[in-house]
Amino acid sequence: MENAFGQPQNVVVFGGSSDIARAITRKLCAARTSKVILAGRNQKALDAAGDEAKDYGATTVSTVLFDAEEPQNAAAAVDAAFAAAGEPVDLVIIAVGLLGKQTEDEDDPEATLRMATVNYTWPVTALAQLRKLMVAQGHGRILLISSVASVRVRRTMYNYGAAKAGLDRFAIGYSQGLEGTGVKIQILRPGYVRTKMIAGLKEAPFTTGPNEVANYVMRGIANDSTVIWSPPILRYVFFVLRHLPTSLWRLVMDRQ
Repeated sequence: MENAFGQPQNVVVFGGSSDIARAITRKLCAARTSKVILAGRNQKALDAAGDEAKDYGATTVSTVLFDAEEPQNAAAAVDAAFAAAGEPVDLVIIAVGLLGKQTEDEDDPEATLRMATVNYTWPVTALAQLRKLMVAQGHGRILLISSVASVRVRRTMYNYGAAKAGLDRFAIGYSQGLEGTGVKIQILRPGYVRTKMIAGLKEAPFTTGPNEVANYVMRGIANDSTVIWSPPILRYVFFVLRHLPTSLWRLVMDRQ
């Protein structure tokens, strides 16, 4: 259960070795999260993230292996993570994503399928199993990492943006379906973040680092925001951008 200060004690992180997930986990552990279950496909990277969690205050860390290219195994991965927790889970973070390379992937059916699977199909399949388990326990929250790319899809990353748009809209409906259950989902919409995922790409305006994103997440958890923008100014920037005529939208975004 969350402690007297509303801080989650038992946390499961899917995509637990990603830069953003690790930054959030560090903040949580520093704020008294005691048990962390890190799930991903690279054991060495998970072990490194686990050692880091312990350095920041976690007393128990477990790892679970899964592959986000295998949505048929998503429910089993969720079950394994909850079994590793051994008690009700306060917070589940879904930090699964694949940016890809649009100009290389768009003529490649397998690459396009991979993008849709990792960015949409696996997460929504996992969310269905999470709903069953978390509603049964009667409390908890889910932090789903979406993207500002979901707000309006751009030509230069439409495989990624379209999949994230589907996930983001799914999560909005999912949040309404959780009303009255004691379970809540929060949607994180970060802009560009200095991580391995965007290495080599030109920085866009309002680019942040993983630690800044984690700070916004901690504030969002504290105030129960359904959507957490990172940085917050992007809420207003994209309110304007999403309503631009297509020709002007492309002119603005193609410069990024």
